[in-house]
Amino acid sequence: MSTQRSDFVRFALEQGVLRFGEFTVKSGRLSPYFFNAGLFNTGASVGRLAQFYAQALVDSGIDFDMLFGPAYKGIPLSTATAWALADHSGLKGRDVPFAFNRKEAKAHGEGGSLVGAPLAGKVVIIDDVITAGTSVGESVEIIRAAGAEPVAVLIALDRMERAGPDGQLSAHSAVQEVEQRYGMPVVSIANLQDILQYLGQDAQLASHREAVQAYRDRYGI
Repeated sequence: MSTQRSDFVRFALEQGVLRFGEFTVKSGRLSPYFFNAGLFNTGASVGRLAQFYAQALVDSGIDFDMLFGPAYKGIPLSTATAWALADHSGLKGRDVPFAFNRKEAKAHGEGGSLVGAPLAGKVVIIDDVITAGTSVGESVEIIRAAGAEPVAVLIALDRMERAGPDGQLSAHSAVQEVEQRYGMPVVSIANLQDILQYLGQDAQLASHREAVQAYRDRYGI
């Protein structure tokens, strides 16, 4: 596991964003861990989170022109990450534009459903996680309708988890399905395997590793 990925898992734990125990998740499954990016809710924590996003994008080597954040969580993420990229030494002072959408089109003023820089060139969609890929699909439609090209999705955590009821699990994870459906990569700051490796290195949290591994064996890729 890279230092970047390990540092992010530690950061998520320190912020209470990543927790271990028993949690009923949206799918109805009982999960031994829970990741809630909405708990990055202070200026300092969002600023640090944006640095992780920026580094993951730079490390990916993907050629891009701007960021797009789908409402609602993608709005602060795209804003903060654009700021972090402007301060990243790897971009040599390049100022990255960003845009995001409204859930409902504005009928007054400038109108429309888009805010920020005009969508143009190669666009990276930024969000917290991919559960069903719905927001990605909506974002792809918006970007293509503007004549721009979606080239990647950037997320905080890849759960590496298949959907569906027991006995009828999907062949691929939500991230893999997005990659196949839209023909573009999904870049994550960290994934479930990184969490497992971290648990194996932290004596205080090691007791949770067996449950997380069993969950991955049952539902993971």
